[in-house]
Amino acid sequence: MKALVNNAPPEVGAALQRLRLARGLTLEDLSRIAGVSKSMLSQIEREKANPTIAITWRLANALGVPIGELLSDEQPAVDTIRVIEAHETPTLPGHHAGYVLRILGPMELAGRHEWYELTLAPGGELLSQPHDPGTTEHLTVLHGSMELEVGTQKKKIKLGGTGRYPADQQHAIRNPGKTEARALLVVIHR
Repeated sequence: MKALVNNAPPEVGAALQRLRLARGLTLEDLSRIAGVSKSMLSQIEREKANPTIAITWRLANALGVPIGELLSDEQPAVDTIRVIEAHETPTLPGHHAGYVLRILGPMELAGRHEWYELTLAPGGELLSQPHDPGTTEHLTVLHGSMELEVGTQKKKIKLGGTGRYPADQQHAIRNPGKTEARALLVVIHR
């Protein structure tokens, strides 16, 4: 049996910083997505704190990598095809408002091109403040129907329909129906 040479815990900080920067994320971005404080992320990256398994799991999910990639000192070989399993897809739960937003796009495109799967419970809504000038959104309903409100205008989008609208003003997506509704939401920043 081979003796262990190093009994020290893995240094997660370097791997975390490498993965975060490769995706073009700031500490604040990762904090929001993973639900881990910015100060804790900074301490982890500077090797001033070791994260718990729960925090490591949340960070791995937010970065779209297996947890082992954060615990390894080795840089993994890059696969030609990268499959993100459903449990690895970062999710922003808005249970208080009746929505779940799954982040389908890679983190390195955040702030340029983003795409999500939006699920709205009956009566649920996703309210958004204005995004940067020139930002547009494209909402394609995959199940049920949704109501879109941009400024003072409201439109219903039926199954299979797509709504395209300026997202640089306050906007809301609602499910006025009695069953769950699901859509693909694409955000394009200018």
